[in-house]
Parts: sequence; structure tokens; C-alpha cells
Amino acid sequence: MPFDATLTFAYKAADHVPMAARILIITAAFGEGHNSAARNMALALQELGAEAKVADPCMLGAPVSTKYICMGYRLITTYAPRLWYRVYLRTDGVDFTRQRFPLMRKPERKLGELLDTFQPDAVVCTYPLYPYFLQRLLEGKAKRPLIVTVVTDSIEINAAWLKAPTDAWLVTDPLTADAMVRAGLPAEKVVDTGFPVNPCFSRLDPVAADAPVDPFRVLFFATPNLPQLRRISRAVLEASPDTKLTLVLGKNLRLLYRISREISREFPGRVKIIGWTRRVPQLLNRHHLVIGKAGGATVHEAIAARCPMLVHHLVPGQEEGNLRLLEKIGGGMLAASSEAIRAAIADLLADGAARWRSMKRKLEGHGRNAGAISAANYVLERIEARKDSKQEDAGLKT
Repeated sequence: MPFDATLTFAYKAADHVPMAARILIITAAFGEGHNSAARNMALALQELGAEAKVADPCMLGAPVSTKYICMGYRLITTYAPRLWYRVYLRTDGVDFTRQRFPLMRKPERKLGELLDTFQPDAVVCTYPLYPYFLQRLLEGKAKRPLIVTVVTDSIEINAAWLKAPTDAWLVTDPLTADAMVRAGLPAEKVVDTGFPVNPCFSRLDPVAADAPVDPFRVLFFATPNLPQLRRISRAVLEASPDTKLTLVLGKNLRLLYRISREISREFPGRVKIIGWTRRVPQLLNRHHLVIGKAGGATVHEAIAARCPMLVHHLVPGQEEGNLRLLEKIGGGMLAASSEAIRAAIADLLADGAARWRSMKRKLEGHGRNAGAISAANYVLERIEARKDSKQEDAGLKT
């Protein structure tokens, strides 16, 4: 069931937005996609006049254990992805409606406190365990907020998402919606809004498909892997004399800066180094190509910017669907070695960059640069519909 993001601006202009709507958005630090979706949903809801609060019950309720679990998650997914894949597959058989994890008791209590103090009209979950918490917390209560689950994975959807007790699932694309309906979910509750990317993506102009490719600007989101940084950077710069590289080091600036400077000196005038930045949407829209891991946020931001992507690493299971989506659209591919990256860039630039231009046009056809706006609009419309329904019921009783 697609939801039309283009309705947003007319909806706002018509002043139909329920200004008093209060939305609690709950996220978790186990992967940047959850946090990114939550932040962007809040931005879109605030633009539409709603009051949005973002909270991480895990960090609020159990900060120390959550930090250690996050560290372990990053280490395993980076250096032992096959081990993580076995863990991921085992979660398909877990009944989250019955099982209570001891480490999650405090986060669940913290979520209960958030519900009591904020009194939301709707709760948006960007992490799959929270709907189960809400089911227990809201049991027997007369006033129940709208529960909406934002699925941050694509195509390959874990059972934790599919079994979640929720009023609606907001998904990234039609292929994911079809997969979830085939898995047994009611079609009317699976809504294709697109991944909640930053609302500014809908207002930015990406590099055009017929733009010059001299220089060919490549954006590389580096992971904390020193040999990989060196190999991939050199592959990009050696693939063609027309390539220029922007290295985004993010939170790994201290770890990666020395090698980045070495690469910059080795290829003078062709390397730009950036640390942590809020301007990822602008960077993606100014570059011809992005290289990164197949995380939900990165892949869908690349799609939103119509920026073809080479995936150098993915976490088996949860990120495989993101790569499949890129491949299905025709806007990206796996290039897991420096040789593959070098060959891919050479291929993209051959014959006047014919393949790169083709990928750009396919990404333009797919769209999906206003997912947070579309999702926010959906939530607000559902809140308004619930209020109208309650008023009608009250009128009938009187």
C-alpha cells in the first residue's frame, strides 16, 4: 500500500494538521538505521507542527549494559559477521510476546514512564522489540495510543518485525511491502512510505544523469578498518585519473586520520578529508558515487540522493536485503575487494559514463527521497482519523 508523500505540503498548507498531536518516537542504539529513522521522523513531524519526542529506552533504562552490548555488536558485525548471522537466524524462532529478557526489564519500565509522562497520541517504534513492550504496558488501559512500527530493513525482514503487535508497518519500498504481505501480514497495514531519510533530501538537487563526470566525485564512508581504508581509497584513485575522493571518517577521525593524510599526500589535490558531519545529505547530492557498507541508513540515503552506490561490506542477514534492493533498482552493486571497486569504477566511466548515467536514471525512477515526510504525514492523518472516529462515537451515544 503506497503512501503519497506529495500530499504533505498541501496537507500542511490546508492547515489540517492536528497541532496538538504528541508523538513519542522510540529508538535503540543497536545500529545507526534505527536512530537515523527516529531523528528524521522527528524533524518531519516538527515541520508539520506536531510535538515529537525521541527517546532510547535501552540507553535510559540500562545505559551501561546497552553500551557494552553495542560495542559487542559492532565488533561482531565488523570482524565476525558469520557469527552474527547465526545469532540473527536464531531470533526468527523466538516468541517475543512471551519471553522477557532480564536486560530488557529496566528499558521496558523506562518506556512505561515515558508513556505516563508524555501521554502520546502515537508511538513510533524504529526498533522491533518495542511493540512487544507496549503490548504488555498498555494491556487493560482504556486510552491506547496509535502504535506504528518503522521497519528499517529491506526485503529480508526478521520475524521480530513481522510478528510485532502494531497498528501499521511503514516500509522502505514496494518489494519489502510485497515480501511482508506474502509472509502473512494484512496488506492494508503494510504502508510503503520509504525509509525516513532527512526531509531536506526532498529539497536538494542531486547530480543530474547528464552531468559532466570530469572530475568524477566519489564519497567514501570509512569504517574503523585501517587496511580497508588504504585499499579502497587507492582503488578509487587508481581507477581513473578523473576520480576525486571525499573521505568521511566520522567518529573514527582519530583512528583513521594519519592514513587518510598519507593517501592525500600520495594523490595531491584529489583527496578531501571530513570528520564527523551533519551534512551527509548535501554530500551525497554533490557526489557521483558513494562507497559504504550496506546499512539501512546509508543505502536509503544514497537512494534518496539518486547517488549510485558500491557496497564494500555487509552484515549477513539484516543487510543483505538492502543490497538486494539496490540491485533490484539497478542503482548499486557489491564490490567487496579493491580489485572489484577499481573494475566497477572503470566500468561506470566507460563509453562516456553510460552505465553510471543508466544507474542514475533508474534511481530517479525509483524516487523515495521524502520517506520521513511521507511517514510523518501518515501518522498525523491516522491520529486525526482516530479523533474523528471517537467524536462520531460520542455523538451517537448522546
